[in-house]
Amino acid sequence: MALDGRSVLLLALLFASAISTILPSPATGSPAQAPAIQPADPGRFLDTIKILTEPAMQGRGDGTRGLTRAAYFVQRRYKELGLAPGGRNDYFQPFRVVTGAKLVGRNSLQEQIDGKRKSLALNKDFIPFSFSSSGKTNAAAAFVGYGISAPEFGYDDYSGIDVRGKVVVLLRFEPLGFARLSGYPEMTMHADILTKAMNAKNHGASAVILLNGVLGDGEEDSLAPFESSGGPANIGIEVLQVENKVAEAWFRAAGKSLEETENQFDATSKPASFPFPESLRLVIRVGVRPTRATLNNVLAYLPGQTPEYIVVGAHYDHLGYGPQGSHAPAATREIYPGADDNASGTAGLLELARMFAPLQGRLRRGILFASFAGEEIGALGSADWVDKPTRPLPQAIAMINMDMIGRIQDGKIYVGGVGTGSTFQTILAGQRGDSVLQLEDSAEDYAASDQASFAARRIPALFFSSGLNPDYHKPTDTWDKINSTDAAHFLDLLAALILRLNDAPARPTFAAAPDLDPAATNAQ
Repeated sequence: MALDGRSVLLLALLFASAISTILPSPATGSPAQAPAIQPADPGRFLDTIKILTEPAMQGRGDGTRGLTRAAYFVQRRYKELGLAPGGRNDYFQPFRVVTGAKLVGRNSLQEQIDGKRKSLALNKDFIPFSFSSSGKTNAAAAFVGYGISAPEFGYDDYSGIDVRGKVVVLLRFEPLGFARLSGYPEMTMHADILTKAMNAKNHGASAVILLNGVLGDGEEDSLAPFESSGGPANIGIEVLQVENKVAEAWFRAAGKSLEETENQFDATSKPASFPFPESLRLVIRVGVRPTRATLNNVLAYLPGQTPEYIVVGAHYDHLGYGPQGSHAPAATREIYPGADDNASGTAGLLELARMFAPLQGRLRRGILFASFAGEEIGALGSADWVDKPTRPLPQAIAMINMDMIGRIQDGKIYVGGVGTGSTFQTILAGQRGDSVLQLEDSAEDYAASDQASFAARRIPALFFSSGLNPDYHKPTDTWDKINSTDAAHFLDLLAALILRLNDAPARPTFAAAPDLDPAATNAQ
């Protein structure tokens, strides 16, 4: 009978288990009973994703009733498995966050060109961002291209121009050449509007105005509505978006056109910033009030024979109704179901909990199953846990995070953070040949997700993902696109890896990954 990869893996585990019966138990010195682990169930995995992406879950946006429903669903699964509560309030660990914002008071934008004043219309010509600070600015303006300072690419839009006290006008996205320079098909962190806004603030700008810029075929010059499923509160500078047609008048005042200027940037991938004439001034008023909510991490514990434990985690929140964080800003008031991001990781975590539940008290170390909220608004749930851990932090030997494991293509799973643990390379090498899947070090060695909160506390941390896909952070990230068969293969592989890490005599020691700055690990 021909054996597939999963069968080979299971036979290997049974063989390893049989060998372990003749070895002394690490905790007691008596013969250890062979740990048998069930294989992952692709049908159950997919059914869990279907439940988490139902309309009633409201895209699991932080602060929504849908996220609360998802939290109780996860809690119920842990209870059914007989796992012990691992939170502060039973299975829950509550924490307060800023989940959005409201416009309050007067919000206005007035342009003055050669002494002529024109008031622009809120929600038509301009809209503030929810993370904008409140205040008033009356200042001259400057165009700063994409508003990016990227020393690793030898690129700086602020080179040779003084924007102190000025309103900076900048474009969405980033130069086309960045993809080639980074070696990564997706946009870099420099394209994020939060990164651009902080960069403008650091250069002394008084306010930021974002433009869509040159549009592709079928694209509309639309502004994202002032709504938020999360984000920082009061970034410390006023940040607005305006339609291209509004900014065209400013470019004409400088003897230029928006389209020609952007095309020049893209053709050369070189900065070409310039100040607008002093005859142009912009008067900005913004009033923003943050909204807050209580979220819950959901935690369950599988005790081992020693106080040490491994954290296995995944975030269960997503974007709700958008649009903050959306890659489809024109999709307003649509549910972002988040099947791959990260119902897949949550379903995988619940599958692992089911697979390991019968082994309570039989493993060398315990396992904390951690379902985090608040990841989409800055890894806030995991940050709160490491700040106020529900188990002694020094006894956590490693953290394993799953974020988007449902769209495996070409049999490849990407793993980041390998350099953070002294034993990770050896343990991973022992698994590479035991599965139909391939483990590949990610091009980005350390992605921004919940594992970064642990690495910042010098806890070795691994990150597993099937990679980005065309539906990332869009309403089209739906359950029917999930590859549940390969996801089950991956969970079998990961279960074997966890067993090896759990049973290793020595815990991994921490070493910072080359591209990880533990002082700046919050996700965006």
